[in-house]
Amino acid sequence: MLAKTARLTESGDFARATKSGIRYTSTNFVGYLYITNDTSEPARAGLIISKAVGGSVARHRLARKIRHCLRDCYTQLPHGSLLVVRGLNNAASADCASEIQEVISNLVRKAKERAVKK
Repeated sequence: MLAKTARLTESGDFARATKSGIRYTSTNFVGYLYITNDTSEPARAGLIISKAVGGSVARHRLARKIRHCLRDCYTQLPHGSLLVVRGLNNAASADCASEIQEVISNLVRKAKERAVKK
């Protein structure tokens, strides 16, 4: 489980990350990473699970799996960043650990590449 300070809870933060953030798509997940200038805040993460995944039980089971994977990868995120992970149709049967790790590492790599270009 992610700490309360590590969770995205406001719709504006979700919108900022999904509209203006860096995007990386894998087979079953889409990750969005928005880098803020405020490095005093910890990184925060949120989930969006598609209803195409299944019923409420299946969506909540997937959300718990993703949160568990995020807990292990959370330290890789830059301070003050906003991360949103979107679970797609077949995500319930996916290997969450490796795929979430892939999404986060690619998002962080892209963010570092963009920071070097500026």
